Amino acid sequence: MTVTATTTGTRRKGGAASAATPFWARRGVRIAGGLVLPLLLLALWQFVTTTGIIPTYRLPTPVSVVEAAVQLAADGTLWVHVAISIQRVLLGFAIGAVVGLAIAAIVGLSRAGEVLLGPTIVALRAVPSLAWVPLLILWMQIGEDSKVTLIAIGAFFPVFTTVAAGLHRVDPHLVEAGRSFGLRGWPLLRTIQLPAVVPSMVAGLRLGLAQAWLFLVAAELVG
Repeated sequence: MTVTATTTGTRRKGGAASAATPFWARRGVRIAGGLVLPLLLLALWQFVTTTGIIPTYRLPTPVSVVEAAVQLAADGTLWVHVAISIQRVLLGFAIGAVVGLAIAAIVGLSRAGEVLLGPTIVALRAVPSLAWVPLLILWMQIGEDSKVTLIAIGAFFPVFTTVAAGLHRVDPHLVEAGRSFGLRGWPLLRTIQLPAVVPSMVAGLRLGLAQAWLFLVAAELVG
């Protein structure tokens, strides 16, 4: 009888908690609500193109866009271009990440490196992605080199900033403890500083990869 009463009480509490959940906080409502605006925009897009408010040579209908995508996927053209874009992103990200980690180590571990390199890199970071495009075209011409370089620039700054900041935040007491045990140079970096900066490194690489995809758009505007 006690077990039955407990079970009944638990069910009542669960039902009360479910009933107390605000309408807009329910999962199904949130998912459905998030789809309302995209569906309305899609319907508006279809309406303005089919009625001729906007000519189809300026804005194709949603149906024609889907048909073109299906055709490009069927004949393999879409996948060729997707593979080329992925290759550009991965290559540019790899270059930018390696350079970013190296310079971040110099700036984060050396006071002289911070003084000499820090201000210049911070100034270059403020340059918008599209501002690099004419410079790279002028220096490297239109081609894969300029595109990969632009993506590498985009990946470099998040990696550099995050890792350099992580190295600056390493507990100095840990560093002093390592030095008291005779650790210097690479052994100190490998044993104390690198493990402490791993979370910042992972975060920087994630941000760098995301930025590489954004810079891909600017890179492919080059031609």
